[in-house]
Amino acid sequence: MRLKTFPGGIHPHDEKHYSAAAAISEFPPPARVQIHLSQHIGAPSAPIVAVGDEVKKGQKIAEATGFVSIPAHASISGKVSKIAKMLHPTGISSLAIEILSDGKNEMIELIDDPNYLELDIAEMKERIGAAGICGMGGAGFPTLVKLSPPEGTKIDTVILNGVECEPYLTSDYRLMLERGQEIIQGLKLIMKIVGARQGVIGIEANKPDAIASMEKLVASEKNIFVQPLKLRYPQGAEKQLIFAATRRKVPAGGLPMAVGVVVQNVATAFAIYEAIRYKKPLIERVISVTGKVVNKPMNLLAPIGTLFSELLDYCGGAKEAVGKAISGGPMMGFALPSLEAGMSKGSSGLVLFDEKAAHKMQEHNCIRCSRCVDVCPMNLIPTIIANAVKYKNLDEAVNAGLNDCIKCGSCAYVCPAQIPLVQYIDTGKIRYAEEQRKSK
Repeated sequence: MRLKTFPGGIHPHDEKHYSAAAAISEFPPPARVQIHLSQHIGAPSAPIVAVGDEVKKGQKIAEATGFVSIPAHASISGKVSKIAKMLHPTGISSLAIEILSDGKNEMIELIDDPNYLELDIAEMKERIGAAGICGMGGAGFPTLVKLSPPEGTKIDTVILNGVECEPYLTSDYRLMLERGQEIIQGLKLIMKIVGARQGVIGIEANKPDAIASMEKLVASEKNIFVQPLKLRYPQGAEKQLIFAATRRKVPAGGLPMAVGVVVQNVATAFAIYEAIRYKKPLIERVISVTGKVVNKPMNLLAPIGTLFSELLDYCGGAKEAVGKAISGGPMMGFALPSLEAGMSKGSSGLVLFDEKAAHKMQEHNCIRCSRCVDVCPMNLIPTIIANAVKYKNLDEAVNAGLNDCIKCGSCAYVCPAQIPLVQYIDTGKIRYAEEQRKSK
């Protein structure tokens, strides 16, 4: 098995043993859901329902407000009880639609199109857009936009991201084991839409059974293959995955299409398959509920908008006091002030730590060891950027590569002085974005 990788990065303990063996379980319809209108990069969707309206599962309840936007759909049947700001999985408050279940779980009518692979590209894209699909690996970029490169752009390769390099998370791993054929069909659809001649499925070496399973499924395919990858974080980041799988280097500030590549998460490919074949909206996803303090770590197929607190209860609750709850993975996820937030389309995991593991380390002075430089996958000098932000010199931070940082957290992970480098950089990104908005 030839293993490829990228320069830089780290190898944190993957901690996947908690939930890796847990087959996907279907979460029962919750009593209520909170469907956020900002589950994606771009303009928030706009409500098309009012408080008191009765809705069916799969019914559109909010529409896209631009090209870089997506619609939202009810994930249960019931009554719209509230349209207001609610706690978002990123830890902030944002506008959401709350639906109270009527207990019927009544679904809109779907189809089963046996000729879905032969549909014309315009119809495929229409179904993807109508389904409200965005990237499910965490970034949340609207999928229709990603599959609509500018005219004249040549895409020859589609890479499916089955890396799942974040510690603890196993939702994509289980999806590859249990829904592999559907994922591959989704890959074929993506390849047809963008006109790519080859498909690559990137999977890290700590998932040998997923590699074997997917290799078996594509054995008869001439233009699709599995690329085993060396265990290294953040190999699931687009630019790092592209380099590892193809040796192509995306230019600073550029997009994957600049080197003829489109990258999609395996869960997104599965959602694309369901949208094109069945006209099924993205109303549910697999999420890992895991960590040392969880009584029964699980991978749950749950309706979008299900409260994190209900997911934890379904997994038997916590064995001891929870010190920190994270939406997503521990490296790039978001700390939650409360579990009373509804999961989004990008919620790949709920990771819980005990109080000892959540203890905040004391920050010390930088010792100029350069470990952060050694591991940075973007070839940046994180200390220069962080110090510029700390002393409110945004111009210097930008010149040092503030906007090129992918916030993977590798620098902070290896820092012996416990400097929260990625938090400083993230603060800088927020301040810079605010300045840019004010200047327009």
